[in-house]
Amino acid sequence: MTDTTIGAQLDMIGIVVSDMPRSLAFYRLIGLDIPASADTEPHVEVTLRGGLRLGFDTDATVASFHADYTPPPPGGGRVGVAFLLPDPAAVDAAHARVVDAGYESELVPFDAPWGQRYATVRDPDGTSLDLFAWA
Repeated sequence: MTDTTIGAQLDMIGIVVSDMPRSLAFYRLIGLDIPASADTEPHVEVTLRGGLRLGFDTDATVASFHADYTPPPPGGGRVGVAFLLPDPAAVDAAHARVVDAGYESELVPFDAPWGQRYATVRDPDGTSLDLFAWA
């Protein structure tokens, strides 16, 4: 008999990207340590603090195994991701780096009523990326 009390464990969040080098450059601005050599790969994974993996696949990679795949339109939801930063100043700094690099701000940093410094930016494919720190 199979033990049905063992559930699934979140292991990786995947993001489908249209331009790998541009997307990885964006996520480096957030503070992820992604080697430059990854820019030419069709699939990239980064292990985050705590062991969760963040994966990136090009549209072409997904289309190679998903015959009916059609990339979503720009600004469409490819996935939502939130990054915990060490403190409120780090939220402001990360937001500024992203915006100064020419990417879109969806929500400028603010002190949220739930006790976080919070901001939202969009990656090159329009995916919302929340930046937050406990105040």
